[in-house]
Formats: sequence, structure tokens, C-alpha cells
Amino acid sequence: MDDFFSFLAPLEWVVANIMVAFHTGLTWLGLQSSSGAAWALSIVGLVVVIRMLLIPLFVKQIKASRAMQIIAPDLKKIQAKYKGKKDQASREAMSRETMELYSKHKTNPFASCLPILVQAPIFFALFRVLNYRVRDGLDGEGIGWLTPQLAEEANQATLFGAQLSDTFLQSEGATVKIVAAVLIITMVATTFLTQRQLTRKNMPKSALEGPMAQQQKVLLYALPFIFVISGPYFPIGVLIYWTTTNLWTMGQQFYVIRRNPTPGSEAEKAWKARQEAKAARKGITIGDDQETEEDQTPEQPRGQRPQPKRNKKRKK
Repeated sequence: MDDFFSFLAPLEWVVANIMVAFHTGLTWLGLQSSSGAAWALSIVGLVVVIRMLLIPLFVKQIKASRAMQIIAPDLKKIQAKYKGKKDQASREAMSRETMELYSKHKTNPFASCLPILVQAPIFFALFRVLNYRVRDGLDGEGIGWLTPQLAEEANQATLFGAQLSDTFLQSEGATVKIVAAVLIITMVATTFLTQRQLTRKNMPKSALEGPMAQQQKVLLYALPFIFVISGPYFPIGVLIYWTTTNLWTMGQQFYVIRRNPTPGSEAEKAWKARQEAKAARKGITIGDDQETEEDQTPEQPRGQRPQPKRNKKRKK
């Protein structure tokens, strides 16, 4: 199994170093080195670093998602054009026209999955660091700045009575199971709300119908269900990581949807209503503070500076 996941070794090194860097900073600020809070916040710091690095991919994801929503009616026309045609020529023509549509709008359905695909190896790298390196020990060899002493310290650190390397299934006592269950429920709920926020509020009505909408609905319920099944196998530290990254995504999406919504979506209607209310408030303020056109004299047009008159000298 270790040989199979050997390609994750560089990512494990990066993950371990980022965690140790944040842990060092937190202990310098006054937290105890062996406390669970210091190591849990180090995982939160890891999320912040990873998500800041992924901001360009997030922007690309938003653009790809909007482009897919814009071309949804055209995709429906292509699908209706070749509906019921099973011959090879029709399938090739449908595929060719679909790819031409993607190329024209410079998008594809996989671009919206980039952040998740990029985060998956980091997720597994953190899983291995907590589940194998920290819990089982480093056998006298460190991973970058993560020395065997720090690994043992992280293994013994507890958060609300649960070690960061504990899992719901591989633990004894009710305390660990309660902490793990709360984190699993929070992780599943934030995953569902994140997907629902993106599909319900920031998609036009045209994109809520057809095969694309069905795929979004499947994804809306499939991801939380997967985490319900796999969550009990995740260490506490991994649950903290995934819950934190979900909260980051929710906040990031809320900011983007509120300030730059997709045309035709419910978010755009709310944005227009806010802009109209803001303009109305500004209009009232401007009308009270500034002069109207009727109050200004014709000899002094608005915005024109009056010219000074030169006095004529008396002739002696």
C-alpha cells in the first residue's frame, strides 16, 4: 500500500512543513506546543494556504460554470436535434457540434471540477500524515520539519478529549465518537449547503432544466452521501480540514455571487434590487444637498467659473 501511494510523498512533505510552520507561529504567540488547539489551528492554517493558492482555479471554475450555464440552451438544441438517432454518424456529429460549442465559449464541463480535483491529492496526503506518520510514528526519520518528537506530540494532543489521529470507527470511548460524529455531520452539511448555494442561487432558470440540471442534482446529493459513508474512516484532523475548506468555499462563493452574480439567476435579481435601493437612497441625498437647475442663474451655467471683470482706470 505504501508503494502504491509513494507518489504522494512530496505532498506529504509540503503538508507536514506547512503544519509545523503554523504550529511554530502559534506556540510563539502563547499556545502550548502539545495542545490540541495548536495542532488543530495548524490544520486550519494549512487550509488557508491551500485555498489562497487555489484562488486562480476558483476564478476559472466560476467562469467555466457561468459559460456552461450560458450555453445550456444551445446544448439542449443540439441534444434535441439528434434525439432518437442511434447511428454512428449522428453520434459523431452530435459530439463534434458539442465540442465546437465548448471551443467557441472556451469552456468544458470538467473545468468546474478543477478545485476539487486539485485538492484531492492534498486531502489524501494529509490523511496519510495523520493516519500513518503521526499515529504510527516516523521510525526515527522526520518529514521535513516534522520531527519524530513533534509527530509524537501531535499524536498525543487532544481536542475536546479526542486525538487528531483518532477516527470514529477506530476509537474507544464515547467522547471521541461524539467529537467525530459532530465533525462528520458538520462536514456533510457544509458540503450540501455549498453545492446548493452554487446551483440554486447562481444559476438561471434555463440551466435548472435538462440533463445538465440533472447532473447538478446528482452531485448535490452524491457528495454528501459519499462523506456519510467515508467520514467514519477519516481522522479528526482530516474532518477539521474538510469542514474548514467547506466553510472557506461557502464564504468565497457568497462574496462572488453577491457582487458578481450570473445573469438571469436569482442572485442577479437580488443584486439589482440592492443596486436600485442604493441608487434611490443616493438620489434623495443628492437632491437635498445640491442645487437644482432652476436655482442657478442663466448668467452662470453649471460647472463654468465666472470670469473676473477688470476695473477701468479713470482718465486724468
